[in-house]
Amino acid sequence: MKYHSRETLHAVADVHADVHRPVMKRDERLARWAQLLEQDPDRFLATLAETEYEPESRRNCMRNDGSPITIAFEDSVLRTEGLKDDTYGEAKRFFDLTDWQLHRVVCSCHSGAMVRSGKAAEYVRDIAKPHPGLFAMLWNALLILR
Repeated sequence: MKYHSRETLHAVADVHADVHRPVMKRDERLARWAQLLEQDPDRFLATLAETEYEPESRRNCMRNDGSPITIAFEDSVLRTEGLKDDTYGEAKRFFDLTDWQLHRVVCSCHSGAMVRSGKAAEYVRDIAKPHPGLFAMLWNALLILR
């Protein structure tokens, strides 16, 4: 391999010093998380205990080794996209989730101390699906009753 100075490369190539690659969209990040969880669907993952009862400051710091969030954090692609750690608060921020959405994936009240990875993937995929808003549901109800 031969070394070339930047000036020499500029003469023969179009060099861009600051290249930004597109950032994954929310649905792409969620799909990636679900795929990671589906790689070993029978693996048991640790849940977080009763997240809904913790104050927000404590809930945001909650984590557990081997949780569904840990699976996401172990992925170099998601870390490159900006996932900083495997805490509840970071997962909520990175995946753009509400407390109730993340609660469904990681809280112990749904499946006990452990959740099957495949089940967690189902929860993540369900969150990623577009759901109709209140107005659309009311409109559909009116059309059915017609």
